[in-house]
Amino acid sequence: MEELTLGIGSRVQHAHYGPGVIIGVKYAQYKVMFIDHGLKEIDKTDHLFEVLVAENVTPEVETTSSLEISLLKILRLWGDVTEVVKIGDRWAGGTLVLQPGDANLKAKELPIETFFHKIVMLRDRLRVLEQNINSHKVLSDADKVNMQQYITRIYGSLTTFNVLFKEKEHWFVGEKSGKED
Repeated sequence: MEELTLGIGSRVQHAHYGPGVIIGVKYAQYKVMFIDHGLKEIDKTDHLFEVLVAENVTPEVETTSSLEISLLKILRLWGDVTEVVKIGDRWAGGTLVLQPGDANLKAKELPIETFFHKIVMLRDRLRVLEQNINSHKVLSDADKVNMQQYITRIYGSLTTFNVLFKEKEHWFVGEKSGKED
């Protein structure tokens, strides 16, 4: 009997991570966005993994183009479900102080969590912009590549803020050089 692969959009439950939605399919794993735990890769054979609603079931892994279409459908359906991104423990409860060069002016203080939330929102909006560019029906491939290069440079400019993130998987990544971190 042929083994079927759950498709993008399938709703699942994991004993440790809770409810989630499959957003990517690999040969041996599913990429699942869990409501309370963010993005995780789960082995297809994980005994703690349960299918609640199977969607787009196929005998093979989806192609990139069908993946993009499915992802856009999921984003529209689950638009209010956002990834949980945690601030680094050492910054929790901290304050960001902006001290002007002029001693006669008052400093501005704000909770680091407020600033961090704005950074995460910026990152999420850049991701949506990327998706809109990549799925745009009128832009040529050359235009898409050109715009994508600008977005990559923006991510590179934002790497300074990686120090605020608790998990490295949430970091901004710009252009990759030939060396490791």
